[in-house]
Amino acid sequence: MSNKPIAIAIDGPSGAGKSTIARILAGELGCMYVDTGALYRTVGYAALGRGIEATDLAAVEAMLSEIRVELTHENGVQQVWLNGENLGDRIRTPEVSMAASAFSALPVVRQYLLDLQQDTARKQSVIMDGRDIGTVVLPFADVKIFLTASAEARAERRFLELQEKGVETTFDEVLRDMKERDYNDSHRATAPLKAADDAILVDTSECTLEESVALLKNTVLKALKG
Repeated sequence: MSNKPIAIAIDGPSGAGKSTIARILAGELGCMYVDTGALYRTVGYAALGRGIEATDLAAVEAMLSEIRVELTHENGVQQVWLNGENLGDRIRTPEVSMAASAFSALPVVRQYLLDLQQDTARKQSVIMDGRDIGTVVLPFADVKIFLTASAEARAERRFLELQEKGVETTFDEVLRDMKERDYNDSHRATAPLKAADDAILVDTSECTLEESVALLKNTVLKALKG
């Protein structure tokens, strides 16, 4: 890692392990992991507190002109602030999660958070993951990764997670939902899932979590060395 800030963008389909791997990799490389989902949760939290629906674009735009969302990195953990207040776990409720999903689909919200994400990446070394990080959010990233795995491999991982949580479902149901989400994510009008032209494809279909982290780390370090 050099002394200048390094930006690493990781995009990929649902269930590829982007967030988990990015968090671990950020710790090993001394970068800040930017949880972009937390930013949209913060906007959703603010909207819920004001009784604003995602369909009311005028109210959404007015709200965005009034709120201030900030990021800090404390003891290796990202903290999100709304108007000077650290929200902590208040943005992790199911209600906020649903609101975040609705508001993240709005171009005006994505544009509002774009400057914050880009400014953070220019000031310190970061790893960000999502659907459009390498194509829209960090087109200037030093390394762009498109992390993927077969639908079957991703469905198997998700199926095991759900079993551990006691959720009753079948592998076939999870696989069907995974394929449906893949299609929706790649065809949505706002922030569609797409690999940047200069992204490095990394397939972890046959990898354990530890192997995936090692593979990504080696890929990133090799790319940084040129």
